[in-house]
Amino acid sequence: MLPTVDFCGLTLTRLLIGANPFGGFSHQNKARDDAMRTYHTPERILETWDRAWKAGINAFVTNNETTHVIETTQRYLAMGGPMQWIGQVSFRTCASMEEAIDRVVSIGCRAMFFHGGLIDQLFAEKDSSSVRRWVTYAQAKGIPVGVAAHNPLTHEWVHAMKLVDFHAVPFFNCGSVHAKAGGEKFQLEDMARAVALIRALDKPCIAYKILGAGRIDPVMGFDYALRNIKPGDVINVGMNRLDRDAMIEENAALAARLLA
Repeated sequence: MLPTVDFCGLTLTRLLIGANPFGGFSHQNKARDDAMRTYHTPERILETWDRAWKAGINAFVTNNETTHVIETTQRYLAMGGPMQWIGQVSFRTCASMEEAIDRVVSIGCRAMFFHGGLIDQLFAEKDSSSVRRWVTYAQAKGIPVGVAAHNPLTHEWVHAMKLVDFHAVPFFNCGSVHAKAGGEKFQLEDMARAVALIRALDKPCIAYKILGAGRIDPVMGFDYALRNIKPGDVINVGMNRLDRDAMIEENAALAARLLA
């Protein structure tokens, strides 16, 4: 197993495997989205998780709304898959956030965090009551609860409430890709801002988008992230075997070498 940390009571490897490639979220272009989605059948996703476990990774992150991915997550955990699931939670496919929380807990998530686009929207509306309601409801399930957000100011706002157990922080505030007027705006200066935020937060963090959705060389990206986040933080990296079948094993070996 790769080096681990105590992350809110969970033993997590410093490298987690993400799921954007599974759902076709390339943050590049539609053709690449479609190719990722077609390639990542449920069987390939299960194979990918098996290989990640064998390479020394003990946890994965997926959202709760991409149909074939959440169904595969449910299947994997029901079969006794050994990796821990950290759920990114939204409620576009549920009647309420509470219903969405109940569902991911019933499937077997070991921790959860709320979708960054939702938390950014609540920050824009200064709706702290919804944040408090969601977090309180989820924490009552007995698992660690965090938030994602693309805007560093959003994280500072949530942190000031002294509610959450952890933060999920992207290295790139990519133009709020969920907004109609947004777009893919990956800017290198975002990385320094993200690192400063992570180091200022006294809660553990999941750092994601550390490679800028494939725009950053993995050796440089892993090295920069692992040298600059806190010792108790972890990185979450999507791994697209469509590009290179051995990517999982290569990334795990790279993380092991940098952490040695």
